[in-house]
Amino acid sequence: MTRDIRQVSLPVRDMPTSWYNIIPDLPEPLSAPEGDMSAMGKVMIKECLDQEFSSENWIEIPEELQAIYQQIGRPRPLFRAANLEKLLDTPAEMYYKAEGLFSPTGSHKINTAIAQAYYGKRQGLERLVTETGAGQWGTALSCAARITGLEATVYWVRAVYKWKEARRDFMKLYGAEVFASPSGNTETGRKLLNEDAEHPGSLAIAISEGLEDALLDNKAAYVLGSVLNHVLLHQTIIGLECRKQLESIDRYPDVVVSCLGGGSNFGGIALPFLGDVLKSGRKTRFVAAQTEAAPNLQGEYRYDNADYSGITPRLKMYTLGHQKDMPPVFGDGLRYHGCSPILSLLRNKGYIETVAYPIDEKRVFESARTFLSEEGFLPAPESAYSVAAAIDEAEACKESGERKVILFNVSGHGFMDMEGYKRVLHL
Repeated sequence: MTRDIRQVSLPVRDMPTSWYNIIPDLPEPLSAPEGDMSAMGKVMIKECLDQEFSSENWIEIPEELQAIYQQIGRPRPLFRAANLEKLLDTPAEMYYKAEGLFSPTGSHKINTAIAQAYYGKRQGLERLVTETGAGQWGTALSCAARITGLEATVYWVRAVYKWKEARRDFMKLYGAEVFASPSGNTETGRKLLNEDAEHPGSLAIAISEGLEDALLDNKAAYVLGSVLNHVLLHQTIIGLECRKQLESIDRYPDVVVSCLGGGSNFGGIALPFLGDVLKSGRKTRFVAAQTEAAPNLQGEYRYDNADYSGITPRLKMYTLGHQKDMPPVFGDGLRYHGCSPILSLLRNKGYIETVAYPIDEKRVFESARTFLSEEGFLPAPESAYSVAAAIDEAEACKESGERKVILFNVSGHGFMDMEGYKRVLHL
C-alpha cells in the first residue's frame, strides 16, 4: 500500500446491523453490581437495562434506528495520517477514525445518545435527564432528544459550563434545559453550593443530580453517556466499521489507541478488536490515554459508586474514589473517577495499557496542533490525548524500526473548544 491512499470509506450497505457484546467473551464473568438496584430500575430505560446484562454476543440494531444512524452520518470514514507519518519519519502506518466528522454534534457520543433516545421514545417516556463533562455528551443527548421528540435536561460540570458558552447555546438551540452543576435543583447540588458557591463540580456530582431529578418524574429516564455496558455496546459500531474498513485494504491494527475517561469511545473502537484477541489470541496492544488529573486506570480495582452521592449501585471497576477532588482540565470529559467495569476487568487481566499526560495539557495540545497542521482537522481536547498517544507509538516505531499499524480514534472535533486551545497554547 502506498502513502497515496488517504481515505477508506464504507458503503452504507455495509454498515453494521448489530452491536457487538463482548461480555460472553470476557476471560471471566463480570462481577455483579452491589447494593440496591431499585433506583436504577426506576430511572433507566428498560431496553437499555436489558442490554446491560445481556449474554447475547450480537444485539440487532433496529431497522428504524439504522436509518437514523445513516441520517447522523454513519458509516464514518477512516483516514490514513500520511502527512503525519512523513513528518514523524516513522515506518508505522497511522489510521484514525474521524468520529467528529459528519456527526451533527461533532463527536462519537451521538451513537449511544440516539439509541437510548430511540428506546426511551418507544417506551413512552417524555424527558431524558443526563450529566455532561466536556459538553459533547450533553449536546449529543440534546440532539437525540430533539430528533426523537423528547425533552432533555442536562446537568453540566460547572467548571466547563462557565467557559463553553457556544456549546451551552448549542444545547439550548436543540431545546434542552442546561444547568451548571452543582445546581440549586437537587439536594446534592444545594449541599455543595452551601459549602462553596463556586464549586467547580465533577461528573460524579452531575450524575447524582441527574439521578435525583429523574427519580422525581415518572415520565423521565436518566441516561448515562459512558461507563455502563449498554453504552459501550452501542459504541462498538465504531470498531466494527474500522475492522471492515481495514479489511478492505488488507490491514489489521497492531496497536489500538484512544483517550479514556469513563470508557465509551475507547471501548467503542477497541472492543471488537479486543474480542478478536480473546477469541483468537491475536497480539494487538490497546493503549488508553488519560489525564493525570484523573488517571482512573491507575487507581484501585474495587467496588465503588458511579456517582458522588452514592445513589447508584457499586460497580467493580478501577476507581480513584467517587468523592475524589480532581482539578479541572480543558479535556474535562476525561476527568472522571471510575472506569467502565468491562474495561476495568480487561485492564486487570493485562489486556489494556494506560498512559497519563500532565495536567497542564501542553503535551497533548501541542500534539493536536501538529495533527491540525499535517492532517487539517482540529481534535476535541479529549481526542488530543488520543493523538498524543498515537504519536508516541509512532515515534517508538521509529526507534525500533517496526512497521506497525496504529489505529486511533479522533472521537470529536474541537471547533467549540478554541478557548481551551487559546489558554494552553497562548494563541
